[in-house]
Amino acid sequence: MFLGHLAVGFAAKRLAPSTSLGTLFAACEWIDLVWPAFLLAGWEQVRVHPGDTAFTPLEFVSYPLTHSLLMAAAWAVAFGVAYALRTRKMRAALVCGGVVLSHWFLDWLTHRPDLPLIPGGHKFGAGLWNFVPATLTLELTMFTAGVVLYTRMTRARDRKGAFGLIALVGFLAAVYAANVFGPPPPDESAVAWASLSLWLLPFWAAWVDRHRESARRGVSSAFLTPSCVQPAEGVSKPPRYRSSRAAGAARSRRRETRRLPGRPGP
Repeated sequence: MFLGHLAVGFAAKRLAPSTSLGTLFAACEWIDLVWPAFLLAGWEQVRVHPGDTAFTPLEFVSYPLTHSLLMAAAWAVAFGVAYALRTRKMRAALVCGGVVLSHWFLDWLTHRPDLPLIPGGHKFGAGLWNFVPATLTLELTMFTAGVVLYTRMTRARDRKGAFGLIALVGFLAAVYAANVFGPPPPDESAVAWASLSLWLLPFWAAWVDRHRESARRGVSSAFLTPSCVQPAEGVSKPPRYRSSRAAGAARSRRRETRRLPGRPGP
């Protein structure tokens, strides 16, 4: 699964609005981010074996350190604790940890039985990858829903925020299509090195997110203070935005008015 994991990253912005999309992308793909390094180190194994499932030509021989449920939980705790120590945001840290752990359960749904509960333990997998139309429907539906949730939670500050998001979504869709309909990789080493390119995604997503702001109440929470809210052009400022000089002049006029003699009687 690829787009399904990223859908969780997009959707998690609703639960952790102050957390960067880059961090949420790193969380949802964390297990797959560290996996290629473990492949290159020889600690885990994958084999190019077209036909292993109907959807992917990869046979995941052994990956207990990244894709066992026990280790996925350990990675989730480590990610959440690291985020909590860095930001002091406990709720967001719990969300990030949950996003990391969600990776294993989504993989369980799609993989054949190759996911162990503990390193060396019995392997599980629901095998959705054996049904291509169902896999495509699930991933594309999840991805669309995740992107929609993100766009409802945020709005572009500038052109970079608007077109950067469009480019990111288009790039992810193109990569997914290439993986589904393209030729299989030449060998296992190519799989590992190509998978390292996933590290681009959190940085790209973080850059996009810096050019977007919260869509709640029409303005970002960082712009809710009166000193930052500016009235539209051509609209007079309300009294609370008057300068101190103008306010002082108004008080002086009121004092002068009170000093004027009263009108004579008839």
